[in-house]
Amino acid sequence: MAHDVVHRVEEVAARLAATAEETERQGKLADESVKLLREAGVMRLLQPTDFGGYAAHPRDFAEAVMAVSKVCGSAGWVCGVGGVHPWEMALMDRRLQNEVWGANPDTWIASPYAPQGIATPTDGGYILNGRWNFSSGTDHCDWIFLGARVENADPAKGLHVVLPRSDYTIVDDSWDVIGLCGTGSKDIIVDGAFVPAYRTIDSEEVAAGEVAAERAGRTNTVYKLPFWTMFPLGITSAVIGIAEGALAAHLDYQRERVTAMGTKIKDDPYVLYAISEAATEIAASRTQLLDSISRLYDLADTGQEITFEDRSVARRNQTRCAWRAVAAVDEIFGRSGGNAVRRQNVLQRFWRDAHVGLQHAIHTPGPIYHSSALTSMGVELPDGPLRALI
Repeated sequence: MAHDVVHRVEEVAARLAATAEETERQGKLADESVKLLREAGVMRLLQPTDFGGYAAHPRDFAEAVMAVSKVCGSAGWVCGVGGVHPWEMALMDRRLQNEVWGANPDTWIASPYAPQGIATPTDGGYILNGRWNFSSGTDHCDWIFLGARVENADPAKGLHVVLPRSDYTIVDDSWDVIGLCGTGSKDIIVDGAFVPAYRTIDSEEVAAGEVAAERAGRTNTVYKLPFWTMFPLGITSAVIGIAEGALAAHLDYQRERVTAMGTKIKDDPYVLYAISEAATEIAASRTQLLDSISRLYDLADTGQEITFEDRSVARRNQTRCAWRAVAAVDEIFGRSGGNAVRRQNVLQRFWRDAHVGLQHAIHTPGPIYHSSALTSMGVELPDGPLRALI
């Protein structure tokens, strides 16, 4: 069962935590982390069953990402991003799915989706050129999704294209950051690679959800969900899991701590108040995120339309969950004293990882809140920025 994956992650949590320092130091996931994640099956949760996956409820996927992130933020982030790629691969041409998973169902796929490349139409496909940022976990992946604009086409016309590892270059020195250091989210360069048409998909078709699932012959409910519901889910799940890890580390640290003034933290009502308040905020973020994805799943499962308003509300809630959880981390970190900033204190790593996770574009609240408020009022939004990433 899919939920067994969460249990397997919990069983190896101590071993994953033990690799977190090495992961951060080397700027990519430690080999032991990759081995444990493969064995647990996190990356196969959204993979179709005919290629060795679970086609799981997205709630199970989110909970697995949180469980990993609670002990290693970088590993959780790679699972949150990379774990969505099998979901989209299930919507692609079956020839491509066989190429990716036919010999090894544990093959990992990287991204990014930002349209930073140009696809020039040619016989049978496209010629792709460009440079992309933020390819999380890319050192451990054999294929990649990349976003691209079609040359001389409508600027809004976008593609997701898929390339094998032999067709792109990873820029090794391009990930030097203050948090999520171990994600290895390096730059990618493509120089004139040919991409067959069957290795591409219209980005708007994927965003629409059920359209792509019907074309691909996928009847499992999970594949009927919109892209801009699924992709943010993995990322925000990682941020909430990191916040849960920060809270656990804070509790361990504060349990026997005595301040410079001789006060035991266990006797400090102000810190205890902050702990409980932060714990409640993190728990609320988790609950709302899981409830939001479950509501959309239920609509799809019962054959109801997922409207733009439904998608907008889900994105509003998901964005707010991330900000609420990170604000809670700030509250407890600010009450952890000067020794919390020492490298040997794991709390500071969770604090850094949480803030870097919040920097992702899908956590930008302004346009999402703007769009959601207008949509909730019944205002029909024009095509353009207010419909972007929803």
